[in-house]
Amino acid sequence: MKKFSFRFMCVLVGVVLCISCSKAPEEKAAPTEQAAKKAETIELSYSIFFPPTHAQCKAGDSWAREIEKRTEGAVKINVYPGGALTKANECYDGVVQGISDIGMSCFAYTRGRFPVMEVVDLPLGYTSGKVATLTVNEFYAKTKPQELDDVHLLYIHAHGPGLLHTKKPVETLDQLKGMKIRSTGLSAKVVEALEGVPVAMPQGNTYEALQKGVVEGTFAPIETLKGWKQGEVIKYTTDCNMIGYTTAMFVVMNKQKWEQLPESIQKIFSDVSNEWITLHGNVWDEADNEGLKFTEELGNKIITLSPEEGKRWKMAVGSVIDGYVETVKSKGIDGEKSIDLLNEMIAKYSK
Repeated sequence: MKKFSFRFMCVLVGVVLCISCSKAPEEKAAPTEQAAKKAETIELSYSIFFPPTHAQCKAGDSWAREIEKRTEGAVKINVYPGGALTKANECYDGVVQGISDIGMSCFAYTRGRFPVMEVVDLPLGYTSGKVATLTVNEFYAKTKPQELDDVHLLYIHAHGPGLLHTKKPVETLDQLKGMKIRSTGLSAKVVEALEGVPVAMPQGNTYEALQKGVVEGTFAPIETLKGWKQGEVIKYTTDCNMIGYTTAMFVVMNKQKWEQLPESIQKIFSDVSNEWITLHGNVWDEADNEGLKFTEELGNKIITLSPEEGKRWKMAVGSVIDGYVETVKSKGIDGEKSIDLLNEMIAKYSK
């Protein structure tokens, strides 16, 4: 009986060991597969200078989510809005240096860095955000300036006509003379040509500067009155659309990170980026409409220049355009050719 019990126990232990051994690989397989899947996921950081509530930040975030969707989770993009990862004027270099993998900011925030692309910000009379966005993307596609060769450019978008927003009414050039006006890039030259005093600063600092009287006005698209809440600290908008300038904004990717992507995923990035060009343009125009509505609800006034005064403003900014042509000539850039090309595109897309 004891022999039987001993043999039975041996058999039972053997069975348990066999079961344990057979289950061990399965139990270990699950976490190993999860780790492998995690290792295969391409995780990228995306620095956006717009605040999270801004329509263009939301458009950028939706672009990231669409990439994730079409790659079926093979790519994960972490968005850092409001300049949390890199400030607006540091965004481009941040991408080059690998501080962020992708970045969205303005060419104008680093004046002199992009002499070819600066031309798109000239006061050429852009009629809408969509027109400006389509124009600047075609301009880049046709010129492919070397100044952007240290990144992979995904796409560009640009706001609707930049207008003058002030704390006191401006109906004539004489009233603008000597006023401190917030501006960026070539819009600073526009302010100078109109005999105002340009004060360079990014949008993120403008609300407080207007509130405290550091500046008396700002040149910007009307969407900023809601998107950046600047309608709360100005009282008037001078509709000077005849000199409507734009500010072009890049969406670029670290070149090494781009080259490491499989071709199939590169194609998805390119496809989505091409689709988001029109989306951003439409968002700019929707935001302009919202900005107009917001400022009117606050009781702010829109000033329309007389035809004669509009001609004076247009003649005054002619020096900005001529100045650009002369400045870039020394760098071997044909500014006149670029301006002619842009005027053709603006006319084409404005129809």
